[in-house]
Amino acid sequence: MKRIKLIVAGLLSLALLPLQAQELKCTVTVNSDKIEGSNKQVFETLKTSIEEYMNQNRWTNMTYAEKERIECSMLIVVNTVADNLYSCEMTLQSRRPVYGTTYTTPLLNFKDNAFNFSYQEFDRLEHQQNQFTTNLTAMLAYYCYLIIGHDQDSFQRMGGTPFFQQCEEIVNTCQSASMDNIEQKGWLAFDSNRNRYALINNLLDEAFKKYRNFYYDYHRLGLDEMSGNVTNGRARIAEGLPTLKEAYRARPATYVINTFLDAKADELVDIFSKGTDKEKKEVYEMLMDIDPTRQNTYERINK
Repeated sequence: MKRIKLIVAGLLSLALLPLQAQELKCTVTVNSDKIEGSNKQVFETLKTSIEEYMNQNRWTNMTYAEKERIECSMLIVVNTVADNLYSCEMTLQSRRPVYGTTYTTPLLNFKDNAFNFSYQEFDRLEHQQNQFTTNLTAMLAYYCYLIIGHDQDSFQRMGGTPFFQQCEEIVNTCQSASMDNIEQKGWLAFDSNRNRYALINNLLDEAFKKYRNFYYDYHRLGLDEMSGNVTNGRARIAEGLPTLKEAYRARPATYVINTFLDAKADELVDIFSKGTDKEKKEVYEMLMDIDPTRQNTYERINK
């Protein structure tokens, strides 16, 4: 009887522990409107397979509670399919909650115009650490680590480094892997300055260490402080923004600064449209200097 009581007590104590969960909570959408034909089931199968791959694999040795999982979404637009080779565009978004609020801040809003892969319906997507299996699983693993890296950078200075290094290993593996020419796009150093290679190269470049420290300051010392003191949080973000300008002037083609503003442009407008006249003027001029293509967006700061 004593042994039974101990077993029951043990089971109850386990039930009270927070459940461990995978790191990501990703929603996938596959848009096949450009593809003629009535058989769309393959795209539903693809969507399900990708969601399972991203959400059911463990990507770190960290413990996540269900409520701590990183919310993200992936929109895949299929442009062509020929001989099981898919040519697609993919938009990836991730976000995290801001302390003391119901607001979630965007961390990534990244578009990959060369999301190309071979796939047959019911292909099993398997994650094998440091091994190349298919281009699809390699790209998905890259983006899983990219999401986690940005999330960690927003909570701890340079906290995303080990996950960005995993991205770098995937890039190196894919550069030497045997695959179709169209699948190689995005991995190579010289086919674009706005691809998977370029982004991770920027993030791990010592020259952008100040940017990554600003990324932490923006979230932990800026946004997370706003629930207690909006003025101080906004001032801390304004104080760090010149880091973006310095990085842009040093390397005008820097991809990482573009990806930051892709995610944060509207948020910056919301923050500084409520700022002081001095903050509005300085931030508007700085953003226009770095990112003039979004003039209509940034003009809302002064309205």
